[in-house]
Amino acid sequence: MSSSKKSAPLPASSAGLLRFFEDETKGYKIRPEIVVAIPSALIAISWILKIFFLKP
Repeated sequence: MSSSKKSAPLPASSAGLLRFFEDETKGYKIRPEIVVAIPSALIAISWILKIFFLKP
């Protein structure tokens, strides 16, 4: 009985996703907060420059 339980396939709901995210990949590791903060800061800087320096 125990051998049939060991060879039984895993449920398809999240088993593939867990295996995918456990794999290590090469390259830079950037936190999601930084990915959101950099474009937000660029947008804010462009608005500030437009308000203070590009008045008609």
